Amino acid sequence: MGLNGPANKARTLIAFAFLLIFMPSLTAWGAPNALTIKVATLAPQGSEWHRILQEMGDEWQKGSKGRIAFRLYPGGVAGDDLDLVRKMRLGTLDAGLLTLAGLSAIDRGMLALEVPLAYADTAELDCVSNQMSSQLEKQMEAKGFMLLGWSEGGWTHFFTKTPVKTPEDMKKMKVFVWAGDDQYTELWKRAGFNPVPLPSTEISTALQTGLVTAVSSNLQGALLLQWYKQVPYMTDLKWAMLLGGIVISKATWEKLPADLRPLVKESALKACNRLRDFSRQSESKDLEVLQKNGVKIVHVEGQVLEEWRKLIAGVLPQVRGAYLPAETMDTALKLRDKCRQAGGKTGK
Repeated sequence: MGLNGPANKARTLIAFAFLLIFMPSLTAWGAPNALTIKVATLAPQGSEWHRILQEMGDEWQKGSKGRIAFRLYPGGVAGDDLDLVRKMRLGTLDAGLLTLAGLSAIDRGMLALEVPLAYADTAELDCVSNQMSSQLEKQMEAKGFMLLGWSEGGWTHFFTKTPVKTPEDMKKMKVFVWAGDDQYTELWKRAGFNPVPLPSTEISTALQTGLVTAVSSNLQGALLLQWYKQVPYMTDLKWAMLLGGIVISKATWEKLPADLRPLVKESALKACNRLRDFSRQSESKDLEVLQKNGVKIVHVEGQVLEEWRKLIAGVLPQVRGAYLPAETMDTALKLRDKCRQAGGKTGK
């Protein structure tokens, strides 16, 4: 006992510490016969997105009187979006807060809302998404997933190692793209860029080593994940809105007692609305913080902006039908034009 006792205690303490660090973020324990819903997200632990999801889980548990148990895996510990979709299909995860990369892995039609430079502002995007959301949700359900609500993370911009103003500047960069989508990588190559496909969980390391010198990110993501330290230039170009949504597998949805489904849906929808409001309200503040930390803004306007739009216009014919369903893309852009003529105020 003399030496083994302290050693055993030390091993026990180390094991307990390891468990505390790597266990999922739990909000509460459910009843013994509770349906456990395992939810994962790339949102960093401790972020506002993480907190809102935890509060959604609390509502599920309390509102169901313990018939639902909620487990949250934040910060990419369960993998990137493509991993989450795969795990939901396998049944090892039940739900997730996905970006459009994950949603489009389920149904390509989702990409119609994230065509680069297609939407001038949030009013235009809201106008189009309000009219298309019902159809897109039906398409998701047909693929085995229930979209409980749309979320939003703010406009994405290019963060780069050296200043990028024109498309020619960007062609000198090594640009991160999601691994696992060969068509998307090929589109970047056809546009003349140098894409580097990687899991999103490896972006930080790739930026530090120089494997990647440009990444498209919303402001808060670049700030919270501290990517700006390696890529300190931000191109002031609203590339696309970082859209996403809370998704649950249809298999898990059908396991839910019918009387609990409205609770789950309404709490998720409320969480998505809070995520959207938070993202919109925090953008100006996040920009100030980034600038205070040395990020330099590269402004794009006038003729240079037209160069970017011309680039996208040249790629869209290759996207239509091959990468994004032609009918869905055409519908989105026609609605965009009508919304633009009406000042973005057309709701239906």
